[in-house]
Amino acid sequence: MRIKVVLAALVLVLIPGTANAAANPYERGPAPTAASVEASRGTFAVTSAAVARQSNFGGGTVYTPTSDLTFGAVAISPGFTATQSSVAHFGPRLASYGFVVITINTLSTWDDPDSRGAQLLAALDYVARTNPRVDASRLAVMGHSMGGGGALRAATSRPTLQASIPLAGWHTTKSWPGIKVPTMLLGGQSDPTAPDSQHSIPFYNSITAAPDKAFLELRGGDHSDPRSDNVTVRKYTLSWLKRFVDDDLRYDQFLCPAPTPNTLISAYKDTCPHA
Repeated sequence: MRIKVVLAALVLVLIPGTANAAANPYERGPAPTAASVEASRGTFAVTSAAVARQSNFGGGTVYTPTSDLTFGAVAISPGFTATQSSVAHFGPRLASYGFVVITINTLSTWDDPDSRGAQLLAALDYVARTNPRVDASRLAVMGHSMGGGGALRAATSRPTLQASIPLAGWHTTKSWPGIKVPTMLLGGQSDPTAPDSQHSIPFYNSITAAPDKAFLELRGGDHSDPRSDNVTVRKYTLSWLKRFVDDDLRYDQFLCPAPTPNTLISAYKDTCPHA
């Protein structure tokens, strides 16, 4: 029996990636590099499908990796008066790294943050019910502006979510001590609509129950920059989702130790170490 155990251990060591796969069945894609986390696409091919307007959210687009594997799912909401087109770039990019993504339209472009939070959860329930590639135990939300406020509300309403990422989040409620979901807030240093001092920073400071949280401020960024397709947003949103939706410790290196202010980041707060 001991010989069999030793041989099995040798097989795990000799076959590349086998030990990691056994340790974490949710890892998707090759080991990340400094270049890969900032790239425009990952290694998975992606298909997309339109979703008609539903009774509890305004429809949208589902992006799915072409694979027989299952994946965590992410729902993303636009902000006040905006449609899914404003956050559409997240769909194919995140899906190409191994997530099922739904970018949503809201029932009305005027919907408040709490309504957007409910619609994010409805969209997650929709993809979990209709898409066989979705692992319903691994779900996350993102949103811009009032959609970011919706991501906060969704995280409060459903503590089983694996991650929440408000982008230039806006909400009249400033304190969120009930959030237990790992949350990363992205803000713009020069945002006139949702100034970090009135939104993202109070949100971050009030999140005391979550096991992990982070706040990233884009140097010189305005209200739209935290939802833009730039290398900083790419790197940190992907790394946060990979780390907490996929439990992928390979991405810890991009989150801990926390980055120091530089030409792209004016401030960063974090509860490192995540592992």
